[in-house]
Amino acid sequence: MKIFREKAAGRAICAVAGMALGLSALVAQAADTIKVGVLHSLSGTMAISETTLKDTVLMMVDAQNKKGGVLGKKLEAVVVDPASNWPLFAEKARELLQKEKVDVVFGCWTSVSRKSVLPVFEELNGLLFYPVQYEGEESSKNVFYTGAAPNQQAIPAVDYLMNEVGVKRWVLAGTDYVYPRTTNKILEAYLKSKGVKDEDIMINYTPFGHSDWQSIVSDIKKFGSAGKKTAVVSTINGDANVPFYKELGNQGIAAEDIPVVAFSVGEEELSGIDTKPLVGHLAAWNYFMSVDTPENEAFIEQWHKFIKDENRVTNDPMEATVIGFNMWVKAVEKAGTTDVDAVEQAMIGISVPNMTGGMAVMNKNHHLSKPVLIGEIQEDGQFDVVWETEGTVPGDAWSDYLPGSRDIIADWTPPIKCGNYNTKTKKCSGQNF
Repeated sequence: MKIFREKAAGRAICAVAGMALGLSALVAQAADTIKVGVLHSLSGTMAISETTLKDTVLMMVDAQNKKGGVLGKKLEAVVVDPASNWPLFAEKARELLQKEKVDVVFGCWTSVSRKSVLPVFEELNGLLFYPVQYEGEESSKNVFYTGAAPNQQAIPAVDYLMNEVGVKRWVLAGTDYVYPRTTNKILEAYLKSKGVKDEDIMINYTPFGHSDWQSIVSDIKKFGSAGKKTAVVSTINGDANVPFYKELGNQGIAAEDIPVVAFSVGEEELSGIDTKPLVGHLAAWNYFMSVDTPENEAFIEQWHKFIKDENRVTNDPMEATVIGFNMWVKAVEKAGTTDVDAVEQAMIGISVPNMTGGMAVMNKNHHLSKPVLIGEIQEDGQFDVVWETEGTVPGDAWSDYLPGSRDIIADWTPPIKCGNYNTKTKKCSGQNF
């Protein structure tokens, strides 16, 4: 009986050991890839803009794997669809970080989606690369902002209209959420600092997916008939742009009469629609597909080869995604690990080529230095660059034109390591707000 018990015990020990080895093998197998989360809307009102960014990340993952991956491991893309549903963004972010155990996430378009996921990334110490222009007034340890801050898009666009076009009256038209409202708050303060009076500023907000523009465009037309040069500064997002521009054409508002400068209309939004009513209107970005550089030519060729469609366009958020991805790869290789804290510090100071012939640099505030370009819409849906900055402009996380922000900086290097450090009180008032 004693011998039987000893044999049974031995078999149990072997079984446990075998299970442990099996689990170890599974863990080792799981660790063989570095997981890259993709958090972009593939359905709903923002799919018109975000689906392409999902494809861009997949292209970069594929290209990096052909180079041998990162740290000797292949990259594995994990794609989810938050479906233009802002609370669902937070759920999907949690799923990527907790369930899928991704090492990095590339995602979000609207600021309301970014605001939705921000607490999740900070709670779980995830890493998000956000590739779209936004309103500023934020800097998180867990986010790298590769799109434009207001001083890299909105302010230069207004300067261009004011100085080069002679605009005196301003329509600030946006979708009703945080990015347009905060950007227009900054622009209103900026315009008033330049002597523009209240009666020369019209502000209007519409819901996501808004389609009935007849009365609003009529109001814009009336506002622009006061004898002063008028322009529309548009922070309208998503598929609402299509009926907006169509209604401008219906009411005979040409770019020569009331030019529109858009911050969310790029090549992707223009593809597949009749661009005749849009010809001559403007957009402010940090990249246009029409830029003639070897870097951009190679980028377009890579995109067409990957997507297998010569007619697919490139745009600014795609460039920002590529820049962020390439920076993350360099930072991981520099840190020798995908650990978020190590990569976050390694990211600061990293530089990679942009597509306009210069270098993108990640600054201490987790924002890039970027060139600013104004493009005029052409009949073929491309942009003719009519103005650009000399060199790059460092992104400013906190606006110089808002009273509560002008004394605040973001600096994620020691000894400050803070997203909103007050330069007067010498205190950090919290991570982000």
